[in-house]
Amino acid sequence: MRVVIAGGHGKIALRLERLLSSDGDQPVGIIRNPDHAADVEAAGAEAVVLDLEKASVDEVAAVVRGADAVVFAAGAGPGSGAARKDTVDRGAAALLADAAEAAGVDRYLMVSAIGVEKDPPAGTDAVYSAYLKAKRAADHDLMNRKLAWTIIRPGGLTDEPGTGRVALDVEVERGSISRDDVAEVLLAALRRPFTAGLALELVEGTVPIVPALTDAAGDRI
Repeated sequence: MRVVIAGGHGKIALRLERLLSSDGDQPVGIIRNPDHAADVEAAGAEAVVLDLEKASVDEVAAVVRGADAVVFAAGAGPGSGAARKDTVDRGAAALLADAAEAAGVDRYLMVSAIGVEKDPPAGTDAVYSAYLKAKRAADHDLMNRKLAWTIIRPGGLTDEPGTGRVALDVEVERGSISRDDVAEVLLAALRRPFTAGLALELVEGTVPIVPALTDAAGDRI
């Protein structure tokens, strides 16, 4: 399986690349900074340098053409302002979807964020509010396409070792989740077409990942 990952140097993306590579798949990481290529390659992925804030649909489509799936794991990152939350977290996600459609790649996995369907409470930091707004817009844009999309909305991210046990549903109580487990959930979703059309929040829990996905899918299976 060839999987193209936008934001290929991100902490979740590098974990997913290692998982895919160890399973014999062909991960491809799209990165903006050429200095990150060595890290992506060390994770077992092909590194492609392309700035998703500047690239055209055709340029991105040339990278994803022939892939079995694309994964959006990019983000403007800490320290970025509200404008880049829109150009990366929303704009680049939509660009990847446009490119997937142009290249005939049907499967699209989105890494979103917990709570995006609700308005942030009064007093929320303006930049974080812009981030949530961008994520919600990106999710809704994807939901309105005919792609086989799956949206994973993790809670607060940690670097703790994964447990392989999660809470995964349309809405869950806020909490945290290891990046290890987020990557494992993405891998499991990639392997299971029945997750297409699901937008699921994700935090630490008690249910193993595959049964959690199966329960969330319900009668889709």
